[in-house]
Formats: sequence, structure tokens, C-alpha cells
Amino acid sequence: VTRTEPHPHEARRRLEHARTSRLAQLRALDATERSSDDHLLSTQKAAMERALEEIEEAFTRIDDGTYGICVGCAKPVPPERLEILPHTSHCVACRRRTA
Repeated sequence: VTRTEPHPHEARRRLEHARTSRLAQLRALDATERSSDDHLLSTQKAAMERALEEIEEAFTRIDDGTYGICVGCAKPVPPERLEILPHTSHCVACRRRTA
């Protein structure tokens, strides 16, 4: 049986794992000694913080029943994409258009 909609419990588990990983990465970046690469460090921190925001937004989409639906075209996001990037809000085609 092929499931077109992600199971909310499985989605939450993946998002929790992604959040835990990003928080650990952010803590590691905070612990890094400042050097001439401060710009790189701040860029990495900003990317981690944005990913955490996207994860929180994905939890909201689960709660309101829109998780797994592309915000660009309103079509289902392929389950394979959600497995790899559980906090995504776009299908590949729409992400390419917004990038």
C-alpha cells in the first residue's frame, strides 16, 4: 500500500529528530572559538536558526492538517522528499521556483 499522506506520528518523530540535531549543531557552533571565520560561523548559525524555524512551522502544519501539502501549488509533497527533508513546505518544482 502506497501512502500519499504522511502519518502524523512518523512526521513528528522525524521533525523531533531534525530539531534535536539542529539544536546540537547550534550548540556546537556557539562553543566554537571565534576566529577569522566569524562570517562563516554567523552564516552557519543563521542557517541552523532558519532550519529550526522551518521545523517549528512544520509542527504547526501537522497540527492544522496541512503538513505534506506544498504551500506553492497545494499538491502533496512526495513522501520521499518528506523523509529526507521533513520540515519542507514545498515540492521540488516549487522550491526551485522560489530559490
